[in-house]
Amino acid sequence: MLAWPYASEGRAQANIGRVPGGMNRTRRFAWEGVNVRYLLVVALSALSSLCSANTGVAFVHGTGNQTDAYNAYWQPTMVNNVRGGLPNPANYVVINCDFTQYMWDSRASGCLAGQLSNFISSKGITRLIVITHSNGGNVMRWIMSNPTYDSRYPNIISKIVRVNALAPSSAGTPLADAVTNGNVFETSLGWLLGYKSDAVKMQQVSWMAQYNSNNLYGTSGRPALPKLFRSVVGTDVDSAIWDSDSYCGGYFENLGLETTQNWLNSCSDGFLNCTSQSAAGSVWFTDKTRMAGAEPLSHNQSRRACFGLDSILRTDMSN
Repeated sequence: MLAWPYASEGRAQANIGRVPGGMNRTRRFAWEGVNVRYLLVVALSALSSLCSANTGVAFVHGTGNQTDAYNAYWQPTMVNNVRGGLPNPANYVVINCDFTQYMWDSRASGCLAGQLSNFISSKGITRLIVITHSNGGNVMRWIMSNPTYDSRYPNIISKIVRVNALAPSSAGTPLADAVTNGNVFETSLGWLLGYKSDAVKMQQVSWMAQYNSNNLYGTSGRPALPKLFRSVVGTDVDSAIWDSDSYCGGYFENLGLETTQNWLNSCSDGFLNCTSQSAAGSVWFTDKTRMAGAEPLSHNQSRRACFGLDSILRTDMSN
């Protein structure tokens, strides 16, 4: 039988002032006072810890060899709106690496680890929020899944609070298979796929299945990732020429993605099936449930300030 504090003394008090747990009112109030003081100390300690924390955000691009991702990949409006939600908006870094390589390549994950490490060190970052897009999620998962591969990885992982993965290609895409096999729409998606690069080969569906089974964490049946990895899933593409929403992020990019939807499932963002985007970690939300006007996010729009996505990410900076 479970013994409650002060149970024997409670019996000696007959039934005068009895309360649940066998404790008289005087003792109960004293005990509750201790609990309240303890909870206040814990809450104040947590608040103090949060206030003293130095939060930063890193923007990790997708496939491609980027040298100016701030302007060319994300665009200033997206980056500046999101970082504006930080206690110190100067605590941000936009990654520029060669993600045409395999995720484990020194020019991909090695470059990412170097830039993240420099950012953490130079800014004194203690809480790191990472925003990835597309294949950037795979490179980030490589780091989080293989802490002994590079001596810089453990410190990066220890600082990460969460990864907000925008349309991650966690299970690859049939378009990578098609491009690798020489499909003609390669030319229309060069901005996205990088023309038969190693990163494109890597994102073939069967290849990603092997990596997920052997080298990466976070998918079904595999160990969980050490930190929260949650995806934003794009479910459709709008490219009607008369619809102003089709122009957000770039009309011709969206038009190309609507064409490539013919090679994908009905639920896709024009580059990735929804099942690929949701294959690793957890789903934070799907586009139409949170975007203004219940708009979908094409694979191009999920890296841009479209339909309030930037505002949602901005609000997340304070959590």
